[in-house]
Amino acid sequence: MTSVELSALLLSLRVASLSLVITLPCAIYIAYILSRKRFWGRGLLNALVFIPLVMPPVVTGYLLLLTFGRNGPIGGLLEGVFGSGIAFTWVGAAIAASVMSFPLMVRPIRQAFDAVDPGLEIAARSLGAGRMKSWLTVSLPLA
Repeated sequence: MTSVELSALLLSLRVASLSLVITLPCAIYIAYILSRKRFWGRGLLNALVFIPLVMPPVVTGYLLLLTFGRNGPIGGLLEGVFGSGIAFTWVGAAIAASVMSFPLMVRPIRQAFDAVDPGLEIAARSLGAGRMKSWLTVSLPLA
């Protein structure tokens, strides 16, 4: 393996790792909310989650570039505060990978939470476990 190939492999691993760290906790939280909670705007949240799958990837990339570019709202802020932007860097690639993979993670996680009986979580809470403990010890492992 040449140094160029090794460099490309390490870059891919770095982008994938950061993307996973960014996406997984958010995907678990949103999937749980969409599975268990009933609130106004639930349908809108569901639609927003799946927009990257519906739009062409070029449009998604363009919107990310507008947002995180030097003249964009987030990119301009980062440029002013830190002196460097994230567009066209490996961090920008990780954010793009996170945006594109987010709906692909939310859907199966949500289906897993849908398959868990909410009564088990209620039973754990009736036995003295708090919300977080019942979620961590019952819902999450079963999902």
